[in-house]
Amino acid sequence: MTRRLTGVPIALLALGALPVAVLLSLTLGSRAVGLDTLWQASRGVGDEHVRAVLATRIPRTLCGLLAGSALAVSGAAVQVATRNPLGDPGVLGLTSGAAAGIVLVTTSATLAPLGLVGGAFCGALLATVAVLALGSLGRGPDSTRLLLAGAVVTAVAMALSQSLALRDQGAFDALRFWSAGSLSAGAALTPPVLVTAGLGALLLAGTSRGLDALALGDDAATALGQRPGLVRGLTFLAVALLTSAATAVTGPIAFVGLAVPHIARAVAGSSARALLACCLILGPAVLLVADVLGRLVARPSEVPVGVVTGLLGAPLLLTVVRRARGSL
Repeated sequence: MTRRLTGVPIALLALGALPVAVLLSLTLGSRAVGLDTLWQASRGVGDEHVRAVLATRIPRTLCGLLAGSALAVSGAAVQVATRNPLGDPGVLGLTSGAAAGIVLVTTSATLAPLGLVGGAFCGALLATVAVLALGSLGRGPDSTRLLLAGAVVTAVAMALSQSLALRDQGAFDALRFWSAGSLSAGAALTPPVLVTAGLGALLLAGTSRGLDALALGDDAATALGQRPGLVRGLTFLAVALLTSAATAVTGPIAFVGLAVPHIARAVAGSSARALLACCLILGPAVLLVADVLGRLVARPSEVPVGVVTGLLGAPLLLTVVRRARGSL
């Protein structure tokens, strides 16, 4: 009872974090916009320059909402499915696979009709298949094999992306900023992006009960009537859909899928479904705040949000490793 009561103010704080982050994203940047000015601009009156600034910040904020929720929920699902606190779409190579697919579509006229989302999904799906195939070989804990397979897939995907981009100078110049991960470098929230993210969210919601059972271990999940292999495979398919949508919009962004689930567990506890719901709220809040920090530290220029999340996420990764192993 005590733990539940102490979690109530934390849950309220989590719910309030998202609207605050949205307001910060709309009002702060190279030019600060007051709340009264923001209200006037939303009604179509006031300074034309302010309305022009908001015309770029609103799509940027929407991209942050989609990418942050997709990456955070994906990270939570991967951590539960692999029963490993270091699980993350980036660690397992799905983000790098999606990025490689986008680079391949961008540099190939034959594959161009697939579009950014199609290329990202194909790359993420191939990475998923490769990780699951390599992770099923040999002996040892499934989570360990999956993480090792993810490291291999990440290295191969990054090498492929670099080799393709270097062969096409125009593509290299266009992808140089995008590859750092930025909400301003993303594509618009087109119907393919929204459909891909929606399908991933629906599929993950359908497997949430299986994830709750899978968190207890494969034997316990089987005893509860679940099929661990099927649940894990559907979870990875959903993660591939969500990761491809996020990567197509913002580029590869690291550590959001790793950091947010660890923060969300202070509210959600051990329930997989509660964890996913909490990550859906905290993920975009964390990503938008990181984007605002990137705008403020280098005004009037900006630091890409992927760089900010990398700088903030690396210490967290070390902390998680220390807790998992006791020492480095």
